[in-house]
Amino acid sequence: MPSKLLVINVVGLTPGLMGEDTPHLSRLAQSGFQSPMKSILPAVTCSAQATMLTGQLPRTHGIVANGWYFRDLSEIWLWRQSNRLVQAPKVWEKLRQKNPKFTCAKLFWWYNMYSSADWSVTPRPVYHADGKKSPSIYTEPASIKDELERDLGPFPLFDFWGPRAGLPSSAWIQACSKKMISDHQADLTLVYLPHLDYDFQRFGPHSELSKKAVREVDALCGDLILHAQKFDMEVLVVSEYGITEVTQSVSINRVLREEGYLRTQSTIAGELLDAGASKAFALSDHQVAHVYVQDKQAVSSVKNLLESIDGIERVLDEDGKREQGLDHERSGELIAISEANRWFDYYYWTDDAQAPDFARTVDIHKKPGYDPAELVLDSSQPAIKAKILFTLLKKKLGFRTLLDVIPLHGNDIRGSHGRIADHSDDGPIIISSNKKVQNDSFEMTQVAQLIEEICNL
Repeated sequence: MPSKLLVINVVGLTPGLMGEDTPHLSRLAQSGFQSPMKSILPAVTCSAQATMLTGQLPRTHGIVANGWYFRDLSEIWLWRQSNRLVQAPKVWEKLRQKNPKFTCAKLFWWYNMYSSADWSVTPRPVYHADGKKSPSIYTEPASIKDELERDLGPFPLFDFWGPRAGLPSSAWIQACSKKMISDHQADLTLVYLPHLDYDFQRFGPHSELSKKAVREVDALCGDLILHAQKFDMEVLVVSEYGITEVTQSVSINRVLREEGYLRTQSTIAGELLDAGASKAFALSDHQVAHVYVQDKQAVSSVKNLLESIDGIERVLDEDGKREQGLDHERSGELIAISEANRWFDYYYWTDDAQAPDFARTVDIHKKPGYDPAELVLDSSQPAIKAKILFTLLKKKLGFRTLLDVIPLHGNDIRGSHGRIADHSDDGPIIISSNKKVQNDSFEMTQVAQLIEEICNL
C-alpha cells in the first residue's frame, strides 16, 4: 500500500545545526537518515521551493527569484502568490497521473493560490481602503478558512514578517498542520515552518538567540512528527538554504545611479525608482541581484562596472546564467552574486531626506527589492515602542498614518543567504524517516523524485 508522506520545510536548517539543540530532528535522522543537499542559485525561498516541488531548475519552472521585473508592465513585483507563475508540473500532479485519487495538502508553501493541491492554506492579508492591514488567510476550499480561524484564532500575520516575526507564526502553522492531518489525511502534506529565518538574519546563525530559535522549531517539529506517525505517515524534512554570517550590504543601485544608469522620479512621497526609464537597475534579493539592462549594447559596460564594486564576487552573463540554470526570460541580463559576508540592499536614493515613505515601513510589495531591515526597529528613534502603540491607536480610530519605524540601513543585519554555501554544513539538509531512499547527498532537483519514491513505497 502506498505511503502517506509529511514534508516539513524547516527554513534555514543545516547539517551544522544538528546536535544538542535538535533532539527531535536528530532522533528522526537516527531512525532514518540525514544527508546534505546542494542548493540552487539563487538560494531563496520561491526559487528553492519551486525547484523542490517540480524537480526542475529556474530555466524551466521560471521562478528566478522571490520576484522579478515584469518587462511588459515595466514594474517590479515581489512575493506574488499565484501558482500559475510556476511553469512546470508539480510533484503531486505527477503522482496523480499514476493514481487519480492522490491528494495533497499544501500548507504555507509559496505559490499556494489557485494551486491544483486539494487543500491549500496561505497568508493573505486584507488591505482596507483606509490603509489598514488586517491578518487573514486564503484557503482552498474556501470553507476551511472560517473553520481554521474558529479553532486556532486569527493567523498571527505580524509575527510572520516584520520586527515581531518569530515563534507564534510557526506555532500557528504547526497547529494548522496537525488539524489538517487529523481532518483530511492527505497522501502528501507539505508544511512550511519559517521560524529560523528571522533571528538568523537579525543576530546571525550562531548567536544565543538563534540557538534558542533552533530549539523552539525542533520542539514544534517533534510534536508534529509524533502526530503524523499516529497516522502511519512517513516524514521528510527539507530546508531551502542555510543562513551565514554577514557584515554589511552592497548598495548596487546607488552605484548604478551614480554612473547614470538608474533613474528616479521625485514625488510628494519621496524618490521612486523609475524602472521603465532606467538604462539599468538591480532587483536585490538577499545575496543575489538580477540586473536588468534595457540597452543590450550596454550589457558589457554594466558588467565591467559591477565587477569593480566592492562586495560583488561574481557577475553572471548569458553563459554564466546557462551554467546555473538561470537562463530564463524573467532573469536579468546580468546576475550579481555577493561575497560570502555581504548582501545586496535595494537602496537607490542618495539622500535619506528623499527616501520614499515606504522605506521606513514594513511593505514587501512596494519596495523594489528585498529589505531585511524590516525585521528590526529603528533604534535611532526615541521611545520607538511608544510611537508604535500611538500609531496603532490612531489607525484603529480610522486615521491614515504611516507606521514608519524601520531603519534606512541594514547595519543591524547579521545573517543572509542567496549564494550557494561554500561548505555543505552551511547548506540545506534532507532528513528522512525511511532508510530505503538514503543517499550520501542530494541535489535540490532530486527532492520531487524523492517524494514520488516515498509515496510509492
